[in-house]
Amino acid sequence: MSAIPTLDIRRYDTDRDAFVRELGAAYREWGFAGIRGHGISNELIDGAYERFRQFFALPAETKMKYHLKGTGGARGYTPFGVETAKDSRYPDLKEFWHVGRELPEGSKFADVMAPNLWPVEVPGFRDYAYGLYTALDALGSRVLRALALHIGLPETFFEDKTNLGNSILRPIHYPPITSPDVPNVRAGAHEDINFITLLVGASAAGLEVKSRAGEWVPFTADADTIVVNIGDMLQRLTNHVYPSTTHRVTNPPGEAARKPRYSVPFFLHPNPDVVLDPLDSCVTADNPRRYDTSITAHEYLLERLREIKLV
Repeated sequence: MSAIPTLDIRRYDTDRDAFVRELGAAYREWGFAGIRGHGISNELIDGAYERFRQFFALPAETKMKYHLKGTGGARGYTPFGVETAKDSRYPDLKEFWHVGRELPEGSKFADVMAPNLWPVEVPGFRDYAYGLYTALDALGSRVLRALALHIGLPETFFEDKTNLGNSILRPIHYPPITSPDVPNVRAGAHEDINFITLLVGASAAGLEVKSRAGEWVPFTADADTIVVNIGDMLQRLTNHVYPSTTHRVTNPPGEAARKPRYSVPFFLHPNPDVVLDPLDSCVTADNPRRYDTSITAHEYLLERLREIKLV
């Protein structure tokens, strides 16, 4: 079985044509790739993880101060057993926090992108969380430059479509599995909603990606690697040239299941008013246009949040 590739993004500056070709091929085949050489410091990643662990260790009543009912968990805390993978019987076994973009004063998107909440109980939470947010946002933009070139678009094609995107940093805590009658998937099989997702420093094995042949392929990245995958919005915009691949988080076997798992995905979203119509360059005789109705990124997001029971 072939493996999901890992590529060094520094080659974008030193060996651009080959890097773009290899990265594009990885995404066309898998919808997933590992990115190393990204330049995000271990101090920032480890410091953010430590603050997130401290937050999740707080008493439930303290965490619930930051749960905003009726907002779909857009900012702040979402407790266990709420989010449910589309078409799944069971809610996912996780709690999480959402950090969003800090908008400029008077932004036209202020009505759909709420201000952030910050837990006063954890010193340094804001600095580390938003520091990681901005670092992953910049890395995501670099990946999108390569993806744009691969499909014949200008390198900067995505810049003005994501500079005010409703992107989310989501620290997740999966608790230890202590009961034998729990379903064996911490996060059910799903595709992501957004343009691309960047997953930094998953602290345990468990991520599995569904191959085109229908097999579940484990993808545990090295410590210096960030996993980047395609979401449904970019799949739609590129008329499925870049596929949004089904993936899940399984429980590890044996004693490892009794350990908590933490992960921090960054969901890079387009600006809310971007229209997700298939790009002309991605519509061909072999790949005819798959969508006839127009939809904005914000409308698409709301539709999907309803499906996974967040709104």
